[in-house]
Amino acid sequence: MRVAVIGAAGRMGKTLIEAVCQAEGVTLGAAIVHPESSLIGADAGELAGVGRQGIALVGSLEAAKDDFDVLIDFTTPALTQQNLDFCVAHSKKIVIGTTGLNDAETAHLKACADKTAVMFAPNMSVGVNVCFKVLELVAKTLGDDYDIEVIETHHRHKVDSPSGTALRLGEVVADALGRDLKECAVYGREGQIGPRTQKEIGFETVRAGDVVGDHTVLFATEGERVEITHKASSRMTFAKGAVRACGWLAGKEVGLFDMQDVLNLR
Repeated sequence: MRVAVIGAAGRMGKTLIEAVCQAEGVTLGAAIVHPESSLIGADAGELAGVGRQGIALVGSLEAAKDDFDVLIDFTTPALTQQNLDFCVAHSKKIVIGTTGLNDAETAHLKACADKTAVMFAPNMSVGVNVCFKVLELVAKTLGDDYDIEVIETHHRHKVDSPSGTALRLGEVVADALGRDLKECAVYGREGQIGPRTQKEIGFETVRAGDVVGDHTVLFATEGERVEITHKASSRMTFAKGAVRACGWLAGKEVGLFDMQDVLNLR
């Protein structure tokens, strides 16, 4: 599988290039940067610190359309929509780690998956996806007797809140308990809000420093607490998951998948 990385000059983009170059079964086919970037023409491998790869940075997907089979997209919701349309039009597969999509953008993503293979996950870490699976069991076992809070911490540059991973953690727990997260979620608390309701799922967000990503789901009742925590110390954990997903998509022509499918956790 020939992989293209868009947003190649960013922190995540450079890590993705490094992960592709280190992985077996995939090759770096293209690296795309902003069309006005001064880096256009530079070697993608040298930019990522993995040595010359013979892949020059380009300023658009159109310029790379003959050089890749699957696109890795960790960009912004608006740009991801454009990239989805490009992949559908040119029969390319796509792995999406973009977070912060609204309902309309998510619906567009699902529609595109009827025409090409789409792997979409708010967090591609293997460890986080194991946590998703574990949380189903924990939530079903503990039931409604436990208060549930989702606490997440990320670096100061993250623009969406709560994180996509935090929301997915909440969705997993809500689904296991037969709740609708849109109805029971409480985002932050301030002032005289009264006592906690039995079935709400709370979210607390911290933005500070260079934290890659910490997530905890807290189950608490009188006399005990259970905490499921995942801490990421490097973006490489997300990059390796995304590259693994690229290889997994090799046998898929259409459909919407996530990391639970890639890891056979269904």
